[in-house]
Amino acid sequence: MANNEIDVQVEGLTKMFGDFAAVEDVSFSVKRGSFFSLLGPSGCGKTTILRMISGFEAPTRGHVYIGGERVNEVPANRRRTNLVFQNLALFPLKSVYENVAFGLRRRKVPRGQMRERVQHMLERVGLPGFENKAIHQLSGGQKQRVAIARCLVLEPTVLLLDEPLGALDLKLREHMKLELKQLQHRVGTTFIYITHDQGEAMTMSDQVAVMLRGRIEQIGAPDELYNGPATSFVAAFVGDSNRLRGQVVSRNEREAHVKVGPLEIKAVSKQDLEEGSDALLFVRPQNVLIMSQADSIPEGYQTFPGVVKECIFEGATTHYIVELVEECRMEVVVPQASHIASFSVGERIQLAWNPDDTLCFSTEQMGDIDMSVGQE
Repeated sequence: MANNEIDVQVEGLTKMFGDFAAVEDVSFSVKRGSFFSLLGPSGCGKTTILRMISGFEAPTRGHVYIGGERVNEVPANRRRTNLVFQNLALFPLKSVYENVAFGLRRRKVPRGQMRERVQHMLERVGLPGFENKAIHQLSGGQKQRVAIARCLVLEPTVLLLDEPLGALDLKLREHMKLELKQLQHRVGTTFIYITHDQGEAMTMSDQVAVMLRGRIEQIGAPDELYNGPATSFVAAFVGDSNRLRGQVVSRNEREAHVKVGPLEIKAVSKQDLEEGSDALLFVRPQNVLIMSQADSIPEGYQTFPGVVKECIFEGATTHYIVELVEECRMEVVVPQASHIASFSVGERIQLAWNPDDTLCFSTEQMGDIDMSVGQE
């Protein structure tokens, strides 16, 4: 395999532990200079893939290519990869300079060249003049950048990051999501990022591979996954959705009519569903309009009466929980700047949304997957 535009490619990658397939027949390619994420719940196989790319785990079947070279038999210390762990693994008694220079020193890089490369890398990660700082003097975000600088100074073809933000507090994690993407863009190195947090993957990535049970469900740009999920798991895991269980009463090539209790809801059929089969509907909260009973309905929208059960003010948005019928509730997200009238708990209203914004899948695909998945 030789393609100058591709830094990492895996073909038919499989990893067995006894009779258990941790990774099964996975293939994908990562473009040079891009930010690629493997996204999925714990135990889906994403870290095992990372370990096979880095050389810490040997594949049972399949091939790993880095920079066009097949590396299955190349040991980890000779691959053009570097790995950033969640715990960062910095040396607490060494200075920032000594931490970043560690790999260069082991490679016996001349002292003058080593100092120049360390200083240049610290500038690129936004830490100029930090050479003599002790690790305990740094903030969580600064430690993160030191760990990344220590890897990037070795000029790897690809930087592998295994949930590196997991140990940070929520506010710092939100800040570091943007900073990591800016850093990747600035240095131009290919990043492969492992996470179970869809917010991280969607914010930073050029491409995301959504994984479940050792397999890839879908690969695409964040907006493609969000707006056009190929499976019910991707619809459930990527972004927030109202999920309604029902039964298909009729369908044509594109549209299904699904009975949810006494309600009949029109939806885009994403699979070849038979009449009478169980179905799972997904509707994004921000695609649902909440209106007074006197308001006129936009053309083509379906509408249902309901009662406001909860009203949650969250600064930029207000979240309403509306009961349509017993045991059928929907969340609606309304931006504060939308000039939509506010509603009170107990108020009778109507909800409306476009059938094109309602996706219909078979319940069989979700199987025994927890329905709360993706709703952390």
